[in-house]
Amino acid sequence: MTESHNQEKLVKTTVYLEEEVLEALEEFAKEISRETGQRWSKGAVVRLALSEFFARRGKIL
Repeated sequence: MTESHNQEKLVKTTVYLEEEVLEALEEFAKEISRETGQRWSKGAVVRLALSEFFARRGKIL
């Protein structure tokens, strides 16, 4: 789900997050980047998290 492999059109938006959430996103992006050997951005982590959230509720995006 890195941006270079994601061919879907992305739309820029603004989301306000608590500082702790932003820090957690940064940490997870670094962790998953190390695990996969590909660069993951905070935005990619948010998209992954939202995809999983919706999938659990039966909505496949």
